[in-house]
Amino acid sequence: MKSKNLSEKILRSVKSKGFKYIQLPSVIETNHIVQRSGENFRKFIFSFTDQKGNELCLRPDLTIVSCLRYLENNFKGKEKIFYSGQAYRKSQNKKDSIIRDQIGFEIIGSKNEKIDDKEIINTSLNSLKKLKYSSGKLTLGNVEIFNLLISKLDIPKRWKLRLYRHFWREDYFNDLLKRLETNSDVDPTIVEIDKKRYLKMLKEDKSSIIAGRSIEEILSRFDNKIKDPRRASKGKNVSKIIKEFLKIKCPINKAAKELNKFFKKYQINLVVDQKYFPISNNKASKLNVIFSTSFGRQLEYYTGMVFKIDIKLKNKVTNIYNGGRYDHLISDLGSKKKIPAVGAAINLGIYE
Repeated sequence: MKSKNLSEKILRSVKSKGFKYIQLPSVIETNHIVQRSGENFRKFIFSFTDQKGNELCLRPDLTIVSCLRYLENNFKGKEKIFYSGQAYRKSQNKKDSIIRDQIGFEIIGSKNEKIDDKEIINTSLNSLKKLKYSSGKLTLGNVEIFNLLISKLDIPKRWKLRLYRHFWREDYFNDLLKRLETNSDVDPTIVEIDKKRYLKMLKEDKSSIIAGRSIEEILSRFDNKIKDPRRASKGKNVSKIIKEFLKIKCPINKAAKELNKFFKKYQINLVVDQKYFPISNNKASKLNVIFSTSFGRQLEYYTGMVFKIDIKLKNKVTNIYNGGRYDHLISDLGSKKKIPAVGAAINLGIYE
């Protein structure tokens, strides 16, 4: 089946569920991407400067462009939208295409979050019927549950913020856990610099003022940075809890049971129920449905339910659907209030 014919069938399927078609600009300001994903992301985007000196780029992601549209047009209330187009992103793998044909659909500005999560999943499954495949897997995760766990752990607030913020950066997150195990509260290089400054200031007059603070105040701050008040064993225990949590993987109908068993084991005051999971059956069409606590780390902006659908096509397993909840994305782009949003994208390139 050719990509164009498939695209038309999927678009009709999504439209039949009450979504409104919109057009999205192909070019956006580069800072919208860099501020969200960091300077390191520049190597993946196609950027240029216009005649006025503004740095622009071809859209590497349709979801951010859609959220910018909602914000810049000052929309209010619930909006169900869908769109199609190309995303442009460089890849470190030469075999990957730099142009990705996608269809996306979203629910923005609605307060019925759990109902909307189900609708996005069901719309994805309904459009999946237009595809020819032999089998597949629907993987679900939930970033909100991870954040709830971190909020209950006996670690300083600054550590909780680090773990929330860097959950999606798997390698760096693992480095953070190593530092947590050894009670290294900040980067080792910074610690060594602070230690030298600390030892030098110990010899100076404690009442001297530097940049509006006394040396005594500065020494106290250095002391807190250099010496973490926790016992070493506590940091190791917290790291162990997080690592074990991220190993939980099971059929979706056992997700709540497995999570609650884990929380009980470590005496963590948390209970989850089926409302955290937009689907409860272990089979959906030809898909096996599983839950994984470590899934949901591919994009920084996910905040709740996340999912992907992989299908077996021509004896090869390929990812075709990705989606989830991103309630902070529009506020991160400039909104003064939180605007809930959830959506999914379909990669059509696999049928070319």
